[in-house]
This record gives sequence, structure tokens and C-alpha cells, in this order.
Amino acid sequence: MIKCMLISPTQETVIGSRELISQWQENNDTTLWIDLDNVDLEEEKKILTEFKCHPLAINDVLRERHPPKIELFKDYIFMLYRGIVANDDSLKFNHLQISMFIGKRVLITRHPQSSLAINELFCEIGEKYLKRSPVHLALRLFHSSCGYYLKEMFSFEAELERIEDDFQLSGNDQMMKQITSYRSQLVKIRRTFNYHVNMGETLKAYVDDEDTDLITDKETHTVNDLRERLDRLLSLSQMYYDICGDLINGYMSVTSHQLNATMRVLTVITALFVPLTFLAGIYGMNFEYIPELKADNGYFILLGVMAVVSVVLLIVFKRKRWL
Repeated sequence: MIKCMLISPTQETVIGSRELISQWQENNDTTLWIDLDNVDLEEEKKILTEFKCHPLAINDVLRERHPPKIELFKDYIFMLYRGIVANDDSLKFNHLQISMFIGKRVLITRHPQSSLAINELFCEIGEKYLKRSPVHLALRLFHSSCGYYLKEMFSFEAELERIEDDFQLSGNDQMMKQITSYRSQLVKIRRTFNYHVNMGETLKAYVDDEDTDLITDKETHTVNDLRERLDRLLSLSQMYYDICGDLINGYMSVTSHQLNATMRVLTVITALFVPLTFLAGIYGMNFEYIPELKADNGYFILLGVMAVVSVVLLIVFKRKRWL
């Protein structure tokens, strides 16, 4: 579906489809937002070519997966980032690749599925941003997409706190498996946020670049606000990753300590029975002549010796704090 928003200084804002492109071309005072939402690839390519987008940028747009990036061309800024379609479970995001071509009078957004951020701003709020400039609207779209990430990260923080509390009371292998899964997801999310942070730094460089007027000093505050949100997302993902790592290491330490305690008890029991087994082995040999064989109380004497040996060993182990 092709959606267009046409802004004119003398007329009311018009919402329509592809027919607004010709009106925009006829009036140099108008500003246009074209949203390509799940449009046929050939038609997308035709529209982007019509607006003189670079062929390599078009190829990047049409690829199913491409790392987030930002490039400065002569007549427009090309941005490609990852938004959110939906979230099936904690941290399991369904990412949406969103592309934007930002010119002085036009903003083209392209995405293969419906975008939460674009749907939210394709209204009076987006109209206000577009009246200021297409680049301002683009920055607000990026900012809004990051807001959905931030909301999910805060939800995960509450979940992580609950897991920490439960883990301290009764950690088990099932919780260990869950934390390991979260840690794996955080690695992927952190990689995406790292790309986005680099894009924020590049935008700041474009603001300071005097060779382009596509993004000016008026957007300094908006860019800084966006960079702060991107940095926060990256720092949160890193913090949650470290917390999951600490929980895993803590679980491994507790499990190792429990195993050591068990092995220590088994070792003490073995040490107790070694001398007893030695004595029993000696007097269990089948020789005809054994000096103590005819002793009347030999059985009880041997049991007494075994008891004394056991008590002495227990006292020694206790003093050495092995028990």
C-alpha cells in the first residue's frame, strides 16, 4: 500500500496515494511523505528510481536483510534501521527493516510489513513534524521506533528482577536454561543497538558538516535526544547481558560448592572405612594359624579397636573442619 501526505503552506494537508506525487512535482513549496508499506518490489524500485535514488541504495533497500546504515548522497540522506513488528516473548523481537530517503522536500519510507512507529506518526503529529522538515520527521520516526525497544527492555528488567529473586531462593537447571536463552537474545539485540549508536554518531557529524544543508543546526537537539536514547538502549542491553552472565556464574559457583560439599562427605566416609576394612581384611584371611584366633573375646576386642579408630578419625576431621 502506498500512502502519501502532502503539506502545503497555503492549503490544508492532503492524505492520499500516488496521485499526490504529481501535485508535489508541480508545486515547489510543498513537502511530501511517501510511505511504501508492503508494496510490490518492482513498483517500489520504479518509484525510488523516479526520485533519482542511487541504484546501490535501492539494492540495499530491496535486500531481505541488511545491517543498519546511514549514507549521505548529494540530494538526500539514506537511512536503514531495524524497527519492531511485534514481540512474541521477552526479548524475542520480530525485527522490521525500515528504509528512509530524506530530501529537502520529500521523505520516502519503505518497509515490507506494517510499522508501529510509522502508523503512530502518520497523523496530525507526523504532519507537524513534516511541516518543520522531512529530516525532522525521519529523526522522530527513528526516535519512536527506539521507544518501542525501550518499552520492551523495561518490561524485561522487571522480569529479570523476578528471576534474580527466584534464583537466589531456588535456582534450578530450568531457570539456568531460561537465563542462557535471554543472554543469547541480548547478544543479538546488542549488535543491533551498536549499529544504531553508530548511526546516531554519524547524524551528529552530518549536523556539524557545513558541506550539506539536508540536516542543519536546528536538528541538533533532536539528534542529541535520539543519540541519548540509542546510547541508553545499548547500555541497558549490555547491563542485562552482564546480569545474566553474573547469574550464570553464580549458579555454576553454587553448584560447584554443593558438589564439593558432597564429595567432602563421601571422602570422610571413605576415610573412616579404610582402616576398618583393613582390619576386617586381615582377620578374614583363611590361614590355619592366626595368633588371635583362639582368643575368647577377640571378636569384641576387634570391634572395640574399630570403634576407637573411628572416633579418633572423627575427632581429627572435626578439628580440621572437614566436617
